[in-house]
Amino acid sequence: MQGRHRLFRNAAACTVLAATALATAPTPATTQDHPTFAKDVAPIIQQNCQICHQPGSIAPMSLTSYEAVKRYAPRIRDKVATRIMPPWHIDRSVGIQEFKNDRGLTDDELETLVTWLDGDMPFGDEADMPPPPEFPDGSEWQYAERFGQPDLVVRSEPYTLAAQTQDKWFRPETPTGLTEERWVKAIEIRPSWPDGRRIVHHTLAYLVQDEDPDEMTAATAALSTSSRAMGGPGLFMEWAVGKAGEIFPDGAGKLMLPGSKIRWEVHMHAIGQEVEDSYVELGIWFYPKDQIPQNRTRLAFFNATGDDLDIPPGEIAVTQDFHLLRWPTRLENYQPHMHMRGKAMSMAALYPDGRKEILSQVNNFQWNWHINYIYADHAAPLLPAGTTLMFTAWHDNTADNPNNPDHTQWVGWGDRTVDEMAHAWVDVTYLSEEQYEAEVAKREAMAEENETEGTNR
Repeated sequence: MQGRHRLFRNAAACTVLAATALATAPTPATTQDHPTFAKDVAPIIQQNCQICHQPGSIAPMSLTSYEAVKRYAPRIRDKVATRIMPPWHIDRSVGIQEFKNDRGLTDDELETLVTWLDGDMPFGDEADMPPPPEFPDGSEWQYAERFGQPDLVVRSEPYTLAAQTQDKWFRPETPTGLTEERWVKAIEIRPSWPDGRRIVHHTLAYLVQDEDPDEMTAATAALSTSSRAMGGPGLFMEWAVGKAGEIFPDGAGKLMLPGSKIRWEVHMHAIGQEVEDSYVELGIWFYPKDQIPQNRTRLAFFNATGDDLDIPPGEIAVTQDFHLLRWPTRLENYQPHMHMRGKAMSMAALYPDGRKEILSQVNNFQWNWHINYIYADHAAPLLPAGTTLMFTAWHDNTADNPNNPDHTQWVGWGDRTVDEMAHAWVDVTYLSEEQYEAEVAKREAMAEENETEGTNR
C-alpha cells in the first residue's frame, strides 16, 4: 500500500540541509603524525581509488603513481574532505553501518589523507610501498572470479548514438532462450566496453514471463503465499554508475520461466562523438537445478514522492511517501535514486508497535553515482508484518547547489537528468512467519554471544 506523498517548503527543510552541509564539511587534520605516501597513503589510494582512477577506466585521471597523486592533490583534497570521493555517501551517524560493499573512507583514513595532502606530501621509505594491486578487466564479468562465467547471457539489440543529440531511451525486448524453469543466484549488467560504458546513464531490465501456477513445477508452486502474491516478476535488475550487479543470499533468488523475455530500458546521453552499435547485456548465474530457494526476492520501487513533484525555483523541498509491508520482510540493500537537485534521502521503519527507526540515510547524494548499499547478512533489516517503510527525500533547487543547472526554473518529475525523481530501489525478500521468527532468534543469540565475549575480555 502506498500513502499520499507530502511536500514541505519551510525552515525545517533548510535546517536539515544545513546539517547535511556540516556533516560533509572538510575534516581538520590535527592528530595524525607525519604520514608518508609509501606507508600510509598508497594503501588507501590503492584500495579506495585506483579501481576507477587507472588508465582506461572511467575516472578522468589516473592515480597509480606518487607523482600523479601529488599533481592532483588539491582536487583529491577537495573531493575526499567533502566525502564526495570515494563514492560512498551513506550517513555514518545514523542507521545500519555494516555493508558487504563498503568503499567509503573511515574517519582515520580520511584524517591520514588530509594530513598528508595538507603537508609536504613526503614519499617515505620505498620498502614500505605495497605492491601494485591487480584489478579486474573492465571488459570482463565482475562476478566471474567468484562464480565463473555466467550460465546465461542476454544481450540487447545494438544502438548507434549520434555525437550530438538529446538523451535517448532505448526499449528493445530480447528473448532469454530459456526452455526450463531456473532460479537465479546472481545477476550482473554491463554496457558494451569501452564506448557503451561512456554513454549509458542507467539501464532497467524487466523480466517478462507468464506466471501461471499451473505451468510451474510443484516445488515452485509450493512457495509461500507471501512470495507469490506480489504479482509478476517486474523489474529484474537496475544498473547505474557505481553498481555491478546483485548477489542473493542463500535460500533466496529470482525465478525465470521458459519463454521469458527481457524488456530493456536503456538511458543514453551523447558525448560529442558517435558511438556505433552500443548494447547492454545481462550475465545470469543460476542455482543448481536441484536447489529451490525457499524465498523469492523482488526488486521493489519505493517512491519518496509522486509523479506530480513540483519544486519552486530557489527553494528546498522535502517529500515523503509511505509503503506498507504486508508480510515479514528482509531488506537486502538500499539504493536511492534522484537527479541533479537531489541532496539526501532516508529510509525509516515505522513498526506496528509505534516505534520509528532510521534504517539508512544518504546525506550527501551525488547524482553522478547511484550507489547500491548492500547490507551485511547479519545486519540486513528484519521487519515484521505490518511495518511501514517511510522514505523522505530532500531536493535543493537553490543557487547554493553546485549541481543545479538552473535555480530559476520550476522542476517537476521526469526522466531527463534536468528533471527530478525521488525513489529507492530495494531488494525485498518476503518471509513466512516461521522464517522470520527463526531469523530474529538467530540474531538475538548472536547479539548475546557478542555481548558475553565483550564482557569476558
